[in-house]
Amino acid sequence: MGDNDHQTHPLLPPHHPPPDSAVFTAESDDIALISGAGDFAGEFFVESKKLWYLAGPAIFTSVCQYSLGAITQVFSGHVSTLALAAVSVENSVIAGFCLGVTFGMGSALETLCGQAYGAGQVHMLGVYMQRSWVILNATAVVMSLLYIFAAPLLRAIGQTEAISAAAGEFSLWMIPQLFAYAMNYPMQKFLQAQSRIMVMAWIAAAALVLHTVFSWLLMLELRWGLVGAAVVLNASWWFIDLAQLSYILSGVCAEAWSGFTFKAFHNLWGFVRLSVASAVMLCLEVWYFMALILFAGYLKNAEVSVDALSICMNILGWTIMVSFGMNAAVSVRVSNELGACHPRTAKFSLVVAVITSTLIGILLSMVLIIFRHQYPFLFSNDSEVRAMVVQLTPMLAACIVINNVQPVLSGVAVGAGWQAAVAYVNIACYYLFGIPLGLLLGYKLDMGVMGIWSGMLSGTVLQTCVLFFMIYRTDWNKEASLAEDRIKQWGGHEHEDSKTHDCST
Repeated sequence: MGDNDHQTHPLLPPHHPPPDSAVFTAESDDIALISGAGDFAGEFFVESKKLWYLAGPAIFTSVCQYSLGAITQVFSGHVSTLALAAVSVENSVIAGFCLGVTFGMGSALETLCGQAYGAGQVHMLGVYMQRSWVILNATAVVMSLLYIFAAPLLRAIGQTEAISAAAGEFSLWMIPQLFAYAMNYPMQKFLQAQSRIMVMAWIAAAALVLHTVFSWLLMLELRWGLVGAAVVLNASWWFIDLAQLSYILSGVCAEAWSGFTFKAFHNLWGFVRLSVASAVMLCLEVWYFMALILFAGYLKNAEVSVDALSICMNILGWTIMVSFGMNAAVSVRVSNELGACHPRTAKFSLVVAVITSTLIGILLSMVLIIFRHQYPFLFSNDSEVRAMVVQLTPMLAACIVINNVQPVLSGVAVGAGWQAAVAYVNIACYYLFGIPLGLLLGYKLDMGVMGIWSGMLSGTVLQTCVLFFMIYRTDWNKEASLAEDRIKQWGGHEHEDSKTHDCST
């Protein structure tokens, strides 16, 4: 790739973000070959700025949106024990399943929008987003059956009659949230691909503040109970959607959004396959750790085991929000750079993200280990539960380190469009290796919850090693060419003057 290959691209917006070391610009050159420690340190600093420019607001947005359901559960606990159980079960089982599917399917846009934006095919982002809306809303119509028949489904998996009835009624009221998910994630990926991250963070912050105030008002002061919980939670998610849509339609994204079009219905089948592969890849990871708590429920000392494990999973969930932000950032960086035919920069962004995430994981793990005898008091008054949490803390610390690296590698897979391959890797490592090993250690060898977790963590380690091997063997020049072919395949060259960078030179 010569020095003259990256003149100002005719498709770049007239008011494209000004040149800045933290902002991606498609007309920039690929990084030079790194020949020493000084070169590495300089490029590491530049790439870190670009990553954190995306990851910081993405982490904040994830935490705010993750907190909406948590705040509803907190206020539900002040309504009644049954209300808390109903909201918790609906959030974790019904909405949790559907959230995983819609989030996973929406992540297909990280590949397509990121690569199209990197290639200067900015006009395709709005079309891709609309295609994703069509597919996700159609999927939401099908998944609404889970909400409609939630009560009998919960009875079938062993929930009590009272909890099943209350959660089933609450699920019916929460159907609007399902369609809010379907609208939200395509818009998020659309904005992320253009590095318009701060607007999502501000919207999420405003939604969280309003959600907290109105949850208190409707659920406690006006005593609307579960009805109030449903009204506020639905309204909060639709507030996020409408605010993001208003921003997109305001003209700020004029090059990426040219209005509603029937092109959204073209090439749907290929889009569906990538969306389903993305959903399977991510859902297999989310459900894997949900299964850990399920298996703990069948141990001899089940109540203590489940309580201790739930505390650990709660802490792990918050730390994963950090890795999710880094996942989104590295996915955007890799897809942008591959689309712009910058294979060396794409590879280097991965190196920076892995090093950064590993250091964050080690820091968080050290804090937990140092305070392992103190932090369990924040979660439980039961001495047996606290003792088991202390015992599980080294395992939790190891899990945090692994789960800070693994999502970054998954983000690279999404950015490069490897979702289908990683889905097969997840099935083999998690469900054919990790779970059987965990059950063997936990039940047959009588190692209890430590055995189950050890076996399942081994599956995560194996999956991480496989992803490392895949990335190590990757021909990044070939991936850049594949990105160009993918853009052409899905309509990125519909204008005669549309040109992408020539990746073959």
